[in-house]
Formats: sequence, C-alpha cells, structure tokens
Amino acid sequence: MKLYLLALATCVVVVVVLLMLLRTRRIKEKYAAAWLLLAVLICVVGAFPETVTWLASLVGVATASNLLFAAAIAVLLGVCIQLSVELSANEEKTRTLAEEIALLRLNVERLAQEHSDSGEEVAPQEPGRGEDANVRQGAAGEEAGGHDGD
Repeated sequence: MKLYLLALATCVVVVVVLLMLLRTRRIKEKYAAAWLLLAVLICVVGAFPETVTWLASLVGVATASNLLFAAAIAVLLGVCIQLSVELSANEEKTRTLAEEIALLRLNVERLAQEHSDSGEEVAPQEPGRGEDANVRQGAAGEEAGGHDGD
C-alpha cells in the first residue's frame, strides 16, 4: 500500500513541475500534454492498482508488473522516436541557415570588393543609421499612426 501512495505522491510532484515548466515556457504545450496524460494514467494506476491486474488479464500478460514494464518500454521508445524526429528537423534547419549565412557573407564580400575597386570611399556607418534606416523609421512611424506633416 505504501508503494501506491509513493506513486501517487510522485505523480502529483511531476504534475506540479510540469505545470511550472509550462507556465515559464520552458516546455512546449505538445510535450507537456503527453507528459501530463502519462502522469494522470500513473495516478489512476496508483489509486486503483486493480486496473493493472485487470488490464494484464485482459491482454493476456501473466503478471501486472510485466505489463507495466512493457508499457514503460513502449513509452520510452515513443519518446526516443519523437526526439529523433525533432532533432533531425532541427539539424536540417541549422544546415539551411548556415548555407544562407554563407551566401549572404559571400554577397557582402563581393559588394565590398566591387565598392573598393570603384575607388569610392565611404565612411563606415553604425548599423541601422544609414539612409535605409531613415526610410524604415518613417514607414514605422506611419504604421504606428504618426503624422509627419500635421
């Protein structure tokens, strides 16, 4: 009986931690939902241990503990597959971004080379202080409801 109470207490702690992580946006909703569902299922098993025995006999597993171990392995396998999919997607995004940065750097170097070959000398400007920045500031002022001529 003490083991079931320990399982319930652990589930309550897990739910509280998940809600705190969700509240501080350190875990995405799609992951939190899966973990919360798992924690609720464990709470049900902890509160009503007969359900595991009933499910084991329904499925044809000899003992309830074997069913729990099989379920735990299935959950861990699912988590591993999901994380592998996410990792693969992030690696692809990282590779694409690195390629785009390399192309942009190449374009900047070519423009700098063309500019230096033409003999023109331009004073370096702070980022965001050029003519384009003034145009952007004017457009932003209009979008915000500012009126220049009033």
